[in-house]
Amino acid sequence: MERAPELYVLCDPQQPPVRLSSCSHDTLNFTAALTLPIPSQMLVFSLGDWLELSNDCKVEVQLAVNGRDGVRIGTLTHESRCFLWERGSGEDYKNGKSGNGEFSVNMVLHKQVSVKASPSKPEHKKKRLREEEENICPNKRPMKGQVTQQKAKSGDPTGRWGHALCTIDSQTVILIGGQGTRMQFCKDSMWKLNTENKTWSPVETLADGSSPESRTGHTAAFDPVRNRIYVFGGSKNRKWFSDVHVLDIVTWRWSIVETRGKAPPLSYHSCSVFRGELFVFGGVSPRPHPQPDGCSDSLYIFDPQYEIWYQPILSGNKPAARSGHSACLLDRKLYFFGGWDTPVCFNDIHLLDLGIMEFSLVAVNGSSPTPRCWHSAASVSDSRFLIHGGYDGNQALNDTYLFNTVTKTWTTLVGNSLPCSPRAGYSMLSLPGVKGDTEEYAPTELLIFGGGDNEGHFYSDTVRLQISDILDY
Repeated sequence: MERAPELYVLCDPQQPPVRLSSCSHDTLNFTAALTLPIPSQMLVFSLGDWLELSNDCKVEVQLAVNGRDGVRIGTLTHESRCFLWERGSGEDYKNGKSGNGEFSVNMVLHKQVSVKASPSKPEHKKKRLREEEENICPNKRPMKGQVTQQKAKSGDPTGRWGHALCTIDSQTVILIGGQGTRMQFCKDSMWKLNTENKTWSPVETLADGSSPESRTGHTAAFDPVRNRIYVFGGSKNRKWFSDVHVLDIVTWRWSIVETRGKAPPLSYHSCSVFRGELFVFGGVSPRPHPQPDGCSDSLYIFDPQYEIWYQPILSGNKPAARSGHSACLLDRKLYFFGGWDTPVCFNDIHLLDLGIMEFSLVAVNGSSPTPRCWHSAASVSDSRFLIHGGYDGNQALNDTYLFNTVTKTWTTLVGNSLPCSPRAGYSMLSLPGVKGDTEEYAPTELLIFGGGDNEGHFYSDTVRLQISDILDY
C-alpha cells in the first residue's frame, strides 16, 4: 500500500498523543491498546498527506472494550481530519468507565486508492511537523506560492512576524525584532510609532555592553513606574535565550540584567506585567528537556527590584503545556487562551487569579473559537477581551472573537473594519486613552501590526481599529 497518513488519539492533554500502529498482515487496519477507564473525551486526528488517498477515502474509527465488538465513534475524511469524541452515558461504554483491563481505538481505511502526481504538475506536499522538531513559525512550513514580502511604505518597518510590540504612553508604541522574508531576521529591528500623527521612525539606542541579539518569539513589557522596557527570551536558529535586557526610555540606553534565580530559556511564551513584576507562562524550551516537544506549563515571575526569578506557589489546575498562546490581564486575573503543543492546538481558556494565585479552567457558555496558536489578544473593556486570527495547525486564520469574562461567553465578530487577510504571528494591543486627572480612560482603539499568512507572505501594514466600530454596544 502507498504511504498513508499517521493516525493518533489523544486521551489526556497532560500526556503525548498515542500513534496507532497497523495490524499485522492488514495495512488498512490500525489500532492502539489503552488502559481503562475510558476518558470522558478523546481527540482523534491524522498527520501527514492525504494526497495518495482518493477523494472519497474515509477512516472509520471504532472503540472496543476488553476485546468486545467495536462501536463506531466517528470518521476521518479529506475535509475533516480530526474530531473530538465525548463519552456519553449509553450502555455501550458502561463497562469501560472504570475497572481493570484495556480498551482499544481501531481505525479502518475504506476505499483507499493510490493517486500519483502528474510528472508535469508535481504536487506541493505540506511538511509534517516531526516529533523531533520544536514548535516553529507557521511560515517555516513549505510555501505554496512565491515567497513575497509586503512592500513597506517609505519610512515604515519591513514586513515581519514573531516580533514584540508594547505601548510606553498614550502616544507611543515600540516595535522590537522579528523575522521577515525567507525567515531572515529583520535588520531594521527597532521602531517607534507616534500614534497621534500615525508615523513610524527608527529608534537609535545606546548600550552598556550589548543590546539584544536578533530574535523571534520574545516578549517586551513596559514598566511605567521605572520607565523601562523589559525584553525577555526568544529564539534564533534553534538557540534559545534566557536573558533579560532593559531599555531605559529616558536615555534610550540598553543594559543587560545579571539575574538571580532560575531564568528559563523560552520562546513563544506570554509575559504580563502586574504590580511591577513580569509573569511569564508557557513557551518552548530547548530539547531534550522538557519532553515531549519542549513546551512548558510553568509560571515564572521576575522581580525587577531584586533582579530575581522565582516560581510562586500555585493552587488549582494549571493549563497543559503550550506555546503560541495569548494572555490578557483583566481585573487582577490573567486569561490564557489557545496555544500549541505539537501536534495539538488548544481552544481552552484558563484564568489565573493573581489575588490568590489559583489556576482554573473557565467553563464557557456556548461554543468556543476553533483551536489556534500564534494569535493575539487585547482588552477592549474591564470585562472583555478580543482575539483575532492565528494558526490552526494547517492554515492562517482571519476570524475575530470577543470573550465576556462576566457571562463566560464567546461572540463571533463580523465587520468591514476587521482585517480580512489571514495572519498569524502578528501583534495586537489596546491603545490607552488620554489620561485624565485621576485615571486613564478606557481604550478606544486597537493596533495590529505585521504577521504572516503561512503562504510565504509577510505583512508590514499598521491596522488601527476603532473599538466602537467592531463592538456592538
